[in-house]
Amino acid sequence: MSAATTVTARLARLRLTDFRSYPSADIRVGKGPIVLLGQNGAGKTNLLEAISLLAPGRGLRRATLDQFATRRPGPQGWAVSAVVEGAYGEVVLGTGVEADSEARTRRCRIDGETVGSAAAFAAHIRIVWLTPDMDGLFLGPPSERRRFLDRLVLAVDAEHGARVNALERALRSRNRLLEEPTTDPRYLDAVEQELAALAIAVAAARMETVQRLAAGIAQGREAHDDGASLFPWATVALDGEVERALATEPATVVEDHYRMALRVARPRDRAAGRTLEGPHLTDLLVGHGPKAIPAGQGSTGEQKALLIGLGLAHARLVTEMTGGTPVMLLDDVVAYLDPERRIALFAALDALGAQVWMTGADPSAFAALAGRAETFAVTPGHIEKHA
Repeated sequence: MSAATTVTARLARLRLTDFRSYPSADIRVGKGPIVLLGQNGAGKTNLLEAISLLAPGRGLRRATLDQFATRRPGPQGWAVSAVVEGAYGEVVLGTGVEADSEARTRRCRIDGETVGSAAAFAAHIRIVWLTPDMDGLFLGPPSERRRFLDRLVLAVDAEHGARVNALERALRSRNRLLEEPTTDPRYLDAVEQELAALAIAVAAARMETVQRLAAGIAQGREAHDDGASLFPWATVALDGEVERALATEPATVVEDHYRMALRVARPRDRAAGRTLEGPHLTDLLVGHGPKAIPAGQGSTGEQKALLIGLGLAHARLVTEMTGGTPVMLLDDVVAYLDPERRIALFAALDALGAQVWMTGADPSAFAALAGRAETFAVTPGHIEKHA
């Protein structure tokens, strides 16, 4: 889809009921950047988290359903509602848990009609975010990078989360069967057949996203080839047996081979107490392109800049693949940038054309946005727009 036909999806209104530190909140915003200012603990991140629940998954903190509710005795409900302007005009998206509900399940609605999950919201809005928790991404365990990777995929493929969850359930089923002293091999055959199909589907979706992301980064490399970019380009690749096989063989062949490998590995996996091969162990390899070093070997500042550059490249990929710009949530990202990098980030966000929500404690960090951004003062349980 060309830039001329790209849809800029945005939130026009956000309403919260008994969500985190907000007994109630009602925010209306325009088309420019939104800046949420307040001291640490004021509730700025809570607002971004509420928006993140309009994307598939558990939100930017990966919280449980009961953690979202305002702290009161007994089971409590909570609700997030947003007026969204997107490809299909204006719609109202809502999600939450009903108070005193025995099921304690999250419900999702579009214009008041119940839908199966937040994956249905993807037709109207896509959301990407960067948070301080991501700072340790390059030095942390592979599980953190897989979670980050699956969030990248989920932004362009709303059903990816369901496949990943199904894969995890199939792995748990196989592990339980292996623990039993006597198990009918036919049961294991059936579980491993499902497991192999899910594993190849998850691995293929990850590969497509990473390959497209790498291609998009390569297209913009000319401006960064001198290594002086404030947000250097990244190299991205997957490290996993299934992914290496998919790079050279048809998916059906790889699925058959993986299923046979699972059967052969039963004694080894039984002894280990877990499945020792598959995309549940894949790692995302990220490198500092201009320096040709692994991202984890860069300085703290280089890693932050690399992560922001990767986030911007991902947002551009979402736009390219879905035909609409994502809503971007930047939690306390600007505070750690020097003035030159702040200006560069604001310019990159302008070029992207996405609606951006940013948090911070220091108003001076957003001085370059004066006259263009809407600024809100956030205090515990309250939010007020600056005049």
